[in-house]
Amino acid sequence: MLQDIRENAQGTIAKIIIGVLIVSLSIWGMDAIIGGFSGEPEVATVNGEDITEREFLRVVQMESQRRLSAMETPDPSLLNEDQIRKDVLDSLIREQVLIQDANAQGLALNDADVDALITRMPQFQVDGQFNRDRFVATVRNMGMGVSEFREAMRKQYVLNQIRAGIIQSAVVADENAAQLLRIQNQTRSFRVLDIPASAVADTVSVTDADVEEFYQQNAGAFQKPERVDAAYITLSLGALAEKIEISNEELQAYYEQRAADLASEERRASHILIEEGSEADQTMATIQKRLEAGESFADLAKEYSIDTISAQDGGDLGYAGRGIYDEAFEEALFALEEGEISEPVRTSFGVHLIRLEDVRQSEVPSLSEIGGQLRRELARDKARERFAEVRAQLADSAYAADDLAGPAEELGLEVREAKGIAREGGQAPFDHGGLVRQLFSEDVLEAGYNTELIDVGDNVSVVARVREYHEAEQLPLAEVRENIRATLEQRKTREALVERADAIIADLEAGEPVESVGEWVSYESLARNSSEAAPAVMQQAFSLPRPGEGEARYGKTVTANASSVVALEAVKDGEVADDGTELNQLRDFLASLEGQREYAAYQQFLRNQAEVDRP
Repeated sequence: MLQDIRENAQGTIAKIIIGVLIVSLSIWGMDAIIGGFSGEPEVATVNGEDITEREFLRVVQMESQRRLSAMETPDPSLLNEDQIRKDVLDSLIREQVLIQDANAQGLALNDADVDALITRMPQFQVDGQFNRDRFVATVRNMGMGVSEFREAMRKQYVLNQIRAGIIQSAVVADENAAQLLRIQNQTRSFRVLDIPASAVADTVSVTDADVEEFYQQNAGAFQKPERVDAAYITLSLGALAEKIEISNEELQAYYEQRAADLASEERRASHILIEEGSEADQTMATIQKRLEAGESFADLAKEYSIDTISAQDGGDLGYAGRGIYDEAFEEALFALEEGEISEPVRTSFGVHLIRLEDVRQSEVPSLSEIGGQLRRELARDKARERFAEVRAQLADSAYAADDLAGPAEELGLEVREAKGIAREGGQAPFDHGGLVRQLFSEDVLEAGYNTELIDVGDNVSVVARVREYHEAEQLPLAEVRENIRATLEQRKTREALVERADAIIADLEAGEPVESVGEWVSYESLARNSSEAAPAVMQQAFSLPRPGEGEARYGKTVTANASSVVALEAVKDGEVADDGTELNQLRDFLASLEGQREYAAYQQFLRNQAEVDRP
């Protein structure tokens, strides 16, 4: 295997490893790869070798950042830290046992192998030759020494060799892949008999006694969950902006500052439009040559342009700002200097030559026309400058206070009330999982502290405290009677539909003609991914066993409102293409899946055999 490593040092695995190391080590340093130094506190010992606390905490931080970056709106309060720590420790233990197993098999790279691997990596080469200065500089930029980098390379390369060796050794026979293809590409012919709920409605009856019995037997399901009444303060950029007074002098100055932006640019264009087609390029070339020869753009527009309206005016389109024309047309127009003609521009209308005739600035709106808009803009800009400061003050004040009245009065904010908040959340802002989780935490619910200041949206932060706690309580029968009745009716309807479908299938299997039990809908030679029949019907039709010649196989689907009897009549296996492309792709895919499964099983085997001590 070491010989293979030497021979394949420039292969895919080597390139992947250096990329992984450069990215991860430049951020996290050596400890993220090989752990800390001896004598440090450990979080686990694997077959006598320690996983250090420093290594563990750094990888926890990496994993936390990864999960945050996967969120649409990153929010640290939504992270399950206990689960992250558990997942990271399990991962480090699995990695450790793999390294130990590799060492036991003599798979570790010696110094010469590591050096050979490094010298062949293009990241450290200049003009195709290894350059020590570049190597040392690159490693130092990652915050590492040369020996640390070499050790990290040794470890990561062996880990990836083990993984690749197991995964790539998996084999799937051609016949197995071909058989799966034939099954996957099958077509099936079947009939469907639908039984609506109305067909069994006269057999469904729910009495008051049924409702009361169900209520007593399922009392635990009819409880109002524990909930809290809360006080809270919301700090938002919008609300902060509404409180900011803008003087007329400030507004006038802001208006004058924005005057240049408020005046939009308009451009007057002329164009020659011809129809797209096989001769378009030649026609355009002819027009361009005639323009170069000094002929008038307006005259050529009248001669060639299929835009008959503008052609009458020499192609003149008048003045227009951005957002009026096709994107490609607009981009070309606004890139031109006055009097300049574009290269041919293709749009959905055809092919254009565009000439910029003039540029003008539109009139600036008066202050009376846009004063309200500018006042809001200026207030929001000022609020944005204040928001971070007020947020920090609110966070500090609420942390130190034993209520919310003091922080609210200090910062001119309002304390609001919300009632009946369950652990599942409620109306905004208590639809935010992190805020609700803190409300029901031991510190807030039992010790009476305020929550932390939680960001529940863009520029919106909330701090809350529990006013009153309400234990879970039994809902009275009168309040849930109709819901129970509806549930029982639905359940009994479903049972009746099942019985009716089973009875029909029994009759059919006893020899009753298919046509005699109702009106069937036939489906001929449907593929597995067909949407012609309902998804549940398709699933049932393709799960039934193959029928014999002239026979049928029966099954059923059942929902709350209907059941369907499926009669499978014919199965035709799919064909495998002669060129082998589809077969090869499926075989490689199946082999990859099998390799992944074998690798996971190998890891689990080593993990089960390992002696792991956790302090």
